[in-house]
This record gives sequence, structure tokens and C-alpha cells, in this order.
Amino acid sequence: MKKQIVVIGLGQFGLGLLKALSSLETELIAIDKNKEKVQIASQYSSQVFCFDATEGEALAQLDPGSRDVCVCATGDQSKEVAIICTALLKQMGAKRVIARANDDLHSRILKLVGADEVINPEWDFGAKFANRIMSENILAEMSLGSDLTVTEFKAPDRFWKKSLIDLDLRRNYGITVIAVRSAASGTVKLARADEIIHDGDILIVVSPPGKIEKLLSTYSL
Repeated sequence: MKKQIVVIGLGQFGLGLLKALSSLETELIAIDKNKEKVQIASQYSSQVFCFDATEGEALAQLDPGSRDVCVCATGDQSKEVAIICTALLKQMGAKRVIARANDDLHSRILKLVGADEVINPEWDFGAKFANRIMSENILAEMSLGSDLTVTEFKAPDRFWKKSLIDLDLRRNYGITVIAVRSAASGTVKLARADEIIHDGDILIVVSPPGKIEKLLSTYSL
């Protein structure tokens, strides 16, 4: 069964999220009070509605409690809209509400009114991009909540011709290598303890935040 996802607020973030979700096995419901944005959203969602999400009666007709995820992406509009919309969704029994915040205070209020998860796309991207600026070896990062990060990075030259068991990154740095992209073939394969790292290879790892930066700074000395 397809996961049912409601996206409320169709600014750049909301539309971007909707577009990405449309390529997955999902049933999408898009909402905004702006007719032009709703029209654009119709390219990605079979169900689009034009109304103010702070109007409880209109929102209730979508039966938020029966949906798998509700995303309140209205953070680029007024903060009050995001707060009211999040509170209404939880009052209507929404199982999981993800809300977009503008700042720390906004984030705390959204959590107080019931948001299960609060995100700030600009800050998240800024933090990830800062790491890429500081180290050219880091190619991509993806957060797995607040405790773990998946990172793709080029193996430093001091890794070359050594096996993963020789490097022992898990014991030394708290980093678990899950896959290796071979520079020679371009293929990605699950990491083995006896895997030999070569010039240009890319490691895909899971670690607590900050561990990769520490490792790369150590091996650049």
C-alpha cells in the first residue's frame, strides 16, 4: 500500500519535497491557499486543494488522522500559520507531523504544540555545506536524525593500499564503513573487512556528527 503524505504549503521547499516524493511509491495530497502554486503542484500530485490550512473545517475534511505523514511546510510564510496548522493536525489525530521552522524559538513552539519532528532546510543545508567547504573530500551527507549521519567522502591518500581492518575506523573514530565506490570500475559494493582502499575510492559511512571532520583533519596532518 502506498504511503499517504499530506504536504501543506507549496513554497520552494514544499514544491521541491512534493516533486521528490512523486517519484516514490506515495499517494500525495498538496494544499496551499495560492491558486498558482496549487496549479503547479498538480503536476506532481493527483489530489490538490486550494484553501487556508488554518481553517479547521477545511483541513478536517482531508481526515489528517488517516494519513501516514503530514508535512507543514509553511515556514517561509508567517510563523503563526505553521504553529496553528501543526496544532490543528495533532488535534485531528495526525499520526506524524513534520513542521518547518524559521528559527530556534519557532522550533520550540512547534514542538510544544505537537510537532513530531521539526526541520529547518536552510540551516540543515548550511551545516552540511559548511563541512564540504572545510573539506573537499566530503562529497555528500545525509542526516539520520540527530545522532547519526551518512557521509560519502574520498579516501585520503594515507588510506591507500590499506584494508578496512587495518584502518579500524570503527574502533579509532566511531565510523562504520558500509560501502565502497571503486574508482577503477565505478561500482558500489558492500564493505568487507579485507577490502583494500585504492587511489580515488569513495567510502560511504555511518557515524555520529563531527566524526568525519575529525578523521579527515587528522589524516591531513
